[in-house]
Amino acid sequence: MLSEICTRMSLSAALALLGLALGAEAAAGSHPNCASFAPNALTYAAFSKATHYPANVRVNISNAYSSIDVSNLPAFCRVELVITTNATAGSTALTEVWLPDEWNGRVLTVGNGGLAGGVTVTELGHVAVPQGFAGISTNTGHDGTTDDGDWAGPHNDNAIVDWGWRALHLSVLAGKEVVEKYYDRPAWKSYYLGCSTGGRQGLKEVQDFPDDFDGVVVGSPANWQTHLQAWSVHMNLNTEPTTSGHFMTADMWSNVIAPEVMRQCDELDGLKDGIINDPRICSFRPETLTCRPGQNVSTCLQEGQISALHRIYADYYEADQTYVFGGYYPGGETEYYHGLVGQKHFVIGTNYFGYMVTNDTGFTIHDYKASVLKLADQIDPGQANAINPNLTAFAGPEHKGKLIQYVGWADQLISPGNSIHYYETVHGFTLANTTMDIDDYYRLFLVPGMNHCHGGFAANAFGSVEQASNDNPPLSFDPQHNILAAIVRWVEEGVAPDTLTAVNYKDNNVTNGVGFTRPLCRYPSNIRYRGGDPNKAESFHCA
Repeated sequence: MLSEICTRMSLSAALALLGLALGAEAAAGSHPNCASFAPNALTYAAFSKATHYPANVRVNISNAYSSIDVSNLPAFCRVELVITTNATAGSTALTEVWLPDEWNGRVLTVGNGGLAGGVTVTELGHVAVPQGFAGISTNTGHDGTTDDGDWAGPHNDNAIVDWGWRALHLSVLAGKEVVEKYYDRPAWKSYYLGCSTGGRQGLKEVQDFPDDFDGVVVGSPANWQTHLQAWSVHMNLNTEPTTSGHFMTADMWSNVIAPEVMRQCDELDGLKDGIINDPRICSFRPETLTCRPGQNVSTCLQEGQISALHRIYADYYEADQTYVFGGYYPGGETEYYHGLVGQKHFVIGTNYFGYMVTNDTGFTIHDYKASVLKLADQIDPGQANAINPNLTAFAGPEHKGKLIQYVGWADQLISPGNSIHYYETVHGFTLANTTMDIDDYYRLFLVPGMNHCHGGFAANAFGSVEQASNDNPPLSFDPQHNILAAIVRWVEEGVAPDTLTAVNYKDNNVTNGVGFTRPLCRYPSNIRYRGGDPNKAESFHCA
C-alpha cells in the first residue's frame, strides 16, 4: 500500500511518509522561525546568519565557485556558519546548511569540484532542498574557482588539509548539529552526493569517517589524486606542443578520429546508435587513419599522431612499470579535445604539482618526471588520496553503510578505468580479508557515452549532481530513475539497485523533450540491445 501511495506523490512527500513508516519523525510544517534562529555554543562552528526564503521567491546566490538563480524552490532557511578547522593556526572554512520547511527527516551533504573553494549552492538548490533534504556544503576552507590553486602556496599546509578532508568532515558534524537544533530532533539518516572532487570527498569520508554517512553516491571520483594529476600531465604531453607532429586539432578529433572509432566499434553491442555501450570489447586501430600518398592531410593522421593515439588510449605506466592510471576509452572523441589532449594544458595538474607538491609556482607540464610522482605519493598533500580498499568499518554489521559509484565511459577528465581499478581493489580486499559480499554494500555503474559527471551523447540524466543544474533532471524521482532515491531505498529498505534507468533529452536540454532512455548496468555487466524500439530502455538488457 505504501509503495502505491509513493508512486503518486512528489519525492519529498513520499520520502517523508516513508520516514514516518520507518519510525522517523518528519518535520514538515514543524519548524522554528528562521529569522530568530541563532544557535549558541555550537560544538564545531560559529553561527553567522540565517535567512528565510519563502516558496517560489527568487533565490540568487553566488560565490567564487558556485551560483544559483531560480524562482521555483520550496521554502527553506539558509544558515551560514564559520567552521574552525585548526584553532592554533586560525584556519576556518565557510559552511552552509539549507533547511527546508517541509523536511523529509534526512540530511544530504553535497561535494565540490576540482580545486574549487565555494559552497556548492547550485546543488543545494537543484538537488537537496527540492527533495526535502536538509543540505550541507562547504567552501573547503578557501575561496577560488575550479582550476585555482594559488591559495595552497607557498606551504599553506592548513589550507591544503582543509581541502583534502578536514573542512568537509567538520562541516558534516556541524551541519548535523544545526539540523538537530533547528528541527528539535536529529536527522533520521545521513546521505552524500558528489562527483569528481566531490566523488573523492565521498570516498575519503567512507574510508576515514565511516559513521558520517549511511549512504553515499560518488561519481567519477578524483580519489587517487597523486596519480590522477600525473596522468593529466602525461595526457597533455602526448599532444603538446601544438606545433609538433603529434598534435591533433579539434576538427581532427571530431571529423576524422570520432567517425572512425564509431565505424569500428559502434555496432559491436548489436546496435548502430552513436554510443559505444561497452568500450572494453572495442580494439580501436588508429592505423586505419594513416595518410596515404597524395591524401589530404586534413582527412588522415601522420605517424606521430598515430603513436600519440596509442598512448592516449592505453593505461599509463612509468618507465619502471609503476602503474599510474587508466587511459581514455573509445567513444568520447568529440569531447576529448576539450579535456586533456587539446590546445591548452589542463591547469589543475600543474597547479597541484606546483603549489602542493614542489612549491614551484612556475611549474609546467615539461617539469614533470617520475620523481615528481614519487614525491607526490610520499607527501600526499592534504591526505587527499582516498584509495584505502578496506571499507569494513563503513559497510560492516555495526554500521551497514551503502555505496553507489558511477562514471561515464566517455569521461574526458578522469579515466573510467580509475573507477574500475578502485572497485576491484575493494573487491579483492573484501574477498581476501572478510566474509562479506561486495554486492551487499558497493555497486558501480558505467554510463555509456557520458562525459565527466554529465553531458555527452548519452542517457546521462539520473538524478546526480551537475545534471538538473545543467537542464538534465531525472525522468522521475522514483528510485529506478533517481540515484539519490535509489541509495535511500537501499539504506532504509534493503533494496539494492540492480539497474537504473537514465534519460537523454534532445540536445541535452529537458525543454526539448526525451530523446531516449537506457538502463545503466551494475558492473561488471554492461548494456546489450535485445531488439525493439532503440529509444526505449526495455529494448536493452544487462549482460
